[in-house]
Amino acid sequence: MGLLSDAIVEVKNLKKYFKTPKGTIHAVDGVNFQIKRGTTFGVVGESGCGKSTLGRVIVRLLKPTDGRVIFNDQDITDAKKKKLKTYHKDMQMIFQDPFSSLDPRMSVSQTIGEPLIRHKLYSNKADMNKRVYELMEMVGLARRFESSYPHELDGGRRQRIGVARAIALKPEFIVCDEPVSALDVSIQAQILNLMMDLQEEMKLTYMFITHDLSVVKHISDEICVMYLGHLVEKAPSGKLFERPLHPYSKALLSAIPVPTLGNKPKRVLLKGEISTPLGGMPGCRFASRCNYSKEICYNEQPPFIMLEENHYVACHLAADLNWTS
Repeated sequence: MGLLSDAIVEVKNLKKYFKTPKGTIHAVDGVNFQIKRGTTFGVVGESGCGKSTLGRVIVRLLKPTDGRVIFNDQDITDAKKKKLKTYHKDMQMIFQDPFSSLDPRMSVSQTIGEPLIRHKLYSNKADMNKRVYELMEMVGLARRFESSYPHELDGGRRQRIGVARAIALKPEFIVCDEPVSALDVSIQAQILNLMMDLQEEMKLTYMFITHDLSVVKHISDEICVMYLGHLVEKAPSGKLFERPLHPYSKALLSAIPVPTLGNKPKRVLLKGEISTPLGGMPGCRFASRCNYSKEICYNEQPPFIMLEENHYVACHLAADLNWTS
């Protein structure tokens, strides 16, 4: 095999639809991006925007409706179960709820050791147990918890189990689906610092899904903003926070609490109701809530274009930079 490209993951026109009695939900609708090796790619947006579905499609827990998923220069879109098992050694997932994502009938050591057994990495139990203890130490779990069950542990320790399980096979890429949203703030910081230390130590690439903008700013190199299945903006982390170009991004950033004794930053208030994620609706899905929308916004879907260096946006009006300042 030759040298691999800089992008560990690439998605091309990725779509995931769900059929319902009321119509077809376009959960992910024509998404395109690349994730560079060794970086953290943040995905932000409000609940229901499709960010978790996007992560599950990329690791092939869900089969895409259309489009392509490229991992390590290999097209895995139509990979069958046996082939996917091979790919899943190198791509893992940390789930949002550290309780429901763990089997309540399995102890800590059994849960962490499960992927090692499934992929038949150790021929004897002693070597496997040694690896389990190593993983527990790596994520900050004391060995005395090896026989404990999820209901006996707090949320932080449960999520450490999830992290240990995810890194057990020494993957290259991990989708982190809101891994700290169910935790107390003090515990969130511990888990985030743990994940950043593991990334540096193991040369990991993260796709970090969250609705918490302060968290994504802390950990991400590049951030994309999703709204009802579409990417509306993508930029390096610092650039997005310094100069958002999409009105939805501006509204999200203005909602971040800022501790200040002086004049507080002006909040951008969104009007109207969230439009339907059902397919067949023309125009920009954000138009009904946008403070700047015009007729074209309701009739034509805006293209996702690079407006500034490495800064992409899907908005008919973004070229008029007066309102972005």
